[in-house]
Amino acid sequence: MEPNTRSAGRLPAAFLTPGSSSFMDFLGAHSPELLPGNRKLPEGVIEAPHGTTIVATTFPGGVVLAGDRRATMGNMIAQRDIEKVFPADEYSAVGIAGTAGLAVEMVKLFQLELEHFEKVEGATLSLEGKANRLSTMIRSNLGMAMQGLAVVPLFAGWDEGKEKGRIFSYDVTGGRSEEHGFAATGSGSIFARGSMKKLYRPDLTEEQATTLVVQALYDAADDDSATGGPDLYRHIYPIVTVITDEGFRRLSDEESQELARTVTNRRLEQPDGPRAALL
Repeated sequence: MEPNTRSAGRLPAAFLTPGSSSFMDFLGAHSPELLPGNRKLPEGVIEAPHGTTIVATTFPGGVVLAGDRRATMGNMIAQRDIEKVFPADEYSAVGIAGTAGLAVEMVKLFQLELEHFEKVEGATLSLEGKANRLSTMIRSNLGMAMQGLAVVPLFAGWDEGKEKGRIFSYDVTGGRSEEHGFAATGSGSIFARGSMKKLYRPDLTEEQATTLVVQALYDAADDDSATGGPDLYRHIYPIVTVITDEGFRRLSDEESQELARTVTNRRLEQPDGPRAALL
């Protein structure tokens, strides 16, 4: 019996037909024009606001993912308080660097992808599976990336099977790499990575790990104009998230403020930021 799609209030047949557990496959089959990678763009490089630096580090109880709040467009500051770190599901999160609007849209599509899979299959994807799905989404955006609309996220989460936090980085082609210990992406990543390289150790506590990522963002902002450091006057602080076996948690504004003030005060006392100041 065919579903009645003409009567008001009835769902189209596509929604009542068993199919793939991938929301992207479903959308590609029934409304491919809605996928970001299928949009037609004018020729040439398009100027759009870009998000910058994202950092992550693991600690024995989980993983910390954080991002600064600045978006730039050329040499201009497009936004001072953009949000770049989002929960993907209960046990994972995505930090976005690259074309801001497109990146946020990709994150929302990724969230739908994971939710759709869970509803269809009755189980959640493994962390490895989530990382692979995100890789596929980035690869589908390659055409836009070639026109200057690249999205290069950092993905982190709690692996319930291995009982530890894990970090995955990507390139514009969707190539995926697992990072061990710490990672950074975006325009200030080279400076953030250098900071974390000196400060990281395997036995960090959660408090030390959250301090480390804020310190790394501070150091990145010190050398990269596209990265925004803690803004104590406007009360704009990095977004810091923690993912453990208890799930995703975003630090409150008060907690982020305290971390930012701690790092800033230490740097005022010791401008070179010695290792001892953090540990």
